Amino acid sequence: MSGDAGSSAALLARVRRGDPGALNELLTQHGERLKRMVRLRLDRRLQGRIDESDVLQEAMLDVARKLDDYLANPQAPFFLWLRTLTGLKLAELHRRHLGTQLRDANREVSIYRGALPEANSLTLAAQLLGKFTSPSQAAVKAERRIKLQEALNSMDPMDREILALRHFEQLTNVETANVVGLSESGATARHVRAIKRLRTLLDQTPGFFD
Repeated sequence: MSGDAGSSAALLARVRRGDPGALNELLTQHGERLKRMVRLRLDRRLQGRIDESDVLQEAMLDVARKLDDYLANPQAPFFLWLRTLTGLKLAELHRRHLGTQLRDANREVSIYRGALPEANSLTLAAQLLGKFTSPSQAAVKAERRIKLQEALNSMDPMDREILALRHFEQLTNVETANVVGLSESGATARHVRAIKRLRTLLDQTPGFFD
């Protein structure tokens, strides 16, 4: 990840110098990470109507409009700025397509600070199952996924969000700390706590590890 950070800094320097291709290179560099975030937070009722590429395409229009302001006063790392704009665009698309239906959604893994759409607990559960099952259990039964979703939804919102950021979005600890407003040591401690709490909940779930 440090190599990506160095590459981003070099590309941003080229953007500041007016290099027309540098911004496209930056967006390409971060595209897959942004798509992971969108897949986690895209409301399931919109799947098949819009996808992560649609969201990114619209978000990049905002990026192009706001880039000069960011370059003049960069208050966050470039990727996290992109992630925020992409998340806000996703929230706008949710409102546009779902309107008042948004309040009728099933319980999901909640975003801690409220700006981005909620994480999709079905997607997160499928991702996390690989962390808590042996290789022989790769073909996970639907009931195990449901149990994991229930465990996730019973956790503290901050702990759930830490798991979403670290294990699905694959943010670094530094990035996670920035997103949730903790120190690096605080983010590390919450990550360890979240893993232990989820493991405890699953240990208490009959048949989960059978």
